[in-house]
Amino acid sequence: MSSIPDFAELLAGSVQSAVHLEMRDAYFTNPRFEAWANGEHVDWGDRASWWRLYHQNIAEAVARGVTVRRVRIVSEPVTDYIAWEHYQTRANVESGELVRWLPRHRAWDLLLPGTDLWIFDGRLMRVHHFSGDGEWISKALCDDPGVIGQHAAAFERVWERAIPHEQYEVK
Repeated sequence: MSSIPDFAELLAGSVQSAVHLEMRDAYFTNPRFEAWANGEHVDWGDRASWWRLYHQNIAEAVARGVTVRRVRIVSEPVTDYIAWEHYQTRANVESGELVRWLPRHRAWDLLLPGTDLWIFDGRLMRVHHFSGDGEWISKALCDDPGVIGQHAAAFERVWERAIPHEQYEVK
């Protein structure tokens, strides 16, 4: 495929499901993470201060019947970045996303994809490529049913084993 639609377009085209698998313990530099690390916290009562276009896109998809699920596979003890992600996941949940966490030591016997990914309606997969230090490199799109089926099956195995966000405590 020559051009890759942006995330909002892929989500808008989804009718049943969008699943996201994250497997890194840290990602690229993020000003919101840096602010949190410096002691700044979200005013959850002021939705306008934390609600982003991403959350709106998720809320709209969920409102039209799309189930959006995310699993994060994490090392324990978690990195500061993952602790921040756990803290800010409230925004994902409030937008309608279902989020789970799987400690890496509980995933040792699962065959996992080599990179983070999104799968839309089980028919289209967007993979994300990062450098070793978590900087964004590129994304790719896959529409091969066999490849997507393998990754979707891996996601489901992770999802079944993972801990719901409201029950997972960062360690």
